[in-house]
Amino acid sequence: MTTDTRPLRAVRKLAAMIREQVDAHFSLRLWDGSLEPLGEAVVPGLALKIATPGVLPSILRRPTLDRVLRHYANGRIDIEGSILDLAEPLALDRDYRRRFKNIRKGKALRVLAPLALGKADHPDAGRDFGTDAEGAGRKEGDNKRFIQFHYDVGNEFYQLFLDPEMQYSCAHFPEWDATLEQAQVFKLDMICRKLRLKPGERMLDIGCGWGGLLCHAVQNYGVHGHGVTLSEEQLAFAREKVERLGIADRVTLELIDYRETAGTFDKVSSVGMYEHIGLDNIPAYFKTVRRLMADDGLFLNHAISRGAKRRKSRFASRPEQRALQKYIFPGGELDDIGHTLSEMEIAGFEVHDVEALRPHYRKTTREWCERLSARRPEAEALVGPETYRIWAAYLAGCSFAFQRGSARLYQTLAGKTPKGMPPVPPTRGDIYGQLQTRISGEP
Repeated sequence: MTTDTRPLRAVRKLAAMIREQVDAHFSLRLWDGSLEPLGEAVVPGLALKIATPGVLPSILRRPTLDRVLRHYANGRIDIEGSILDLAEPLALDRDYRRRFKNIRKGKALRVLAPLALGKADHPDAGRDFGTDAEGAGRKEGDNKRFIQFHYDVGNEFYQLFLDPEMQYSCAHFPEWDATLEQAQVFKLDMICRKLRLKPGERMLDIGCGWGGLLCHAVQNYGVHGHGVTLSEEQLAFAREKVERLGIADRVTLELIDYRETAGTFDKVSSVGMYEHIGLDNIPAYFKTVRRLMADDGLFLNHAISRGAKRRKSRFASRPEQRALQKYIFPGGELDDIGHTLSEMEIAGFEVHDVEALRPHYRKTTREWCERLSARRPEAEALVGPETYRIWAAYLAGCSFAFQRGSARLYQTLAGKTPKGMPPVPPTRGDIYGQLQTRISGEP
């Protein structure tokens, strides 16, 4: 029985076209093990791998981002070498992308014609949230399902690429050559300083994650902390950490929706949680935070943002955003900072300060991706190859989005609508003028 060589010949012709018209920086690894350079000076060891001949007919018949991602997640498409090195020019270099777009589509389709009628691999369903990933009409209990899908992948997995404080949010680099560990401790300290924490105050951390901010605030600023989360994995880790540090008498933790939180707090922080609530729930979110705050309290909201648009389209209107919700953050939507601020004011807040940290998140997510990629065998042993591939692509994509500016990061400090002097000093000197940073990286 002879093997059909037409698919291989077709792909090699396409590779020759790319080599001539694009001069790409990587190679193509075909299912027979052969390597086709796509440029004259490709990066050694950097290749896009097509593991089976049925991948290409599948994509040609339905060329959607979701189908490509499903084949990638299941290993029929893979990357040899660094995903950052392969994708970065495609994501950030307009001239490079233009050369790909200038390939004559008619000629390319004629070259690939032998593939179009071939046997296609079915893009098997994998680890995705399902049909309600956009969070439309979210019901009681949905928030918990959304959060646990992402965060309960496993603490050991996140420990592969996060810092010892387990900070899964934008670091703040005091200098660009600072380590990620230093930058995350610096971030924690900056949040505490912005909130002007004082000994004996009650602090609430909404979406407290693995407890890093609360532990830092309690140990270094003498507050009493309360954290709420919907992730069972994070809660277990945070409780163990609090016990280990000997601060269980000053930290309480709950597995509860933020809307059900009770009490009054002098200071409230929300770091990386705002993105999860959904645009329709923003008014209720700010109303809840205001209810939980003391009259002279302060609130810091740390959130990823997108640019403002003339047309107020939904976050999930683009294929890449729908993919992010389906495979990574179900129910998540990004707000623009202008709308965030207006909703804060409508809810009865006075905005005291807004700081942009976009370049810091570009560097943070890039380092996360590099760290995870360096420990690929361990990651695959813990969560499987599919989850590893999805997370590596997600972290790389985030880094590119922050580099391009299509994603931003803002820290916003606010208090209740004023009836007198605001609860902040007359200048930022207490934060920046004589800042004594704690950047040792030690917990």
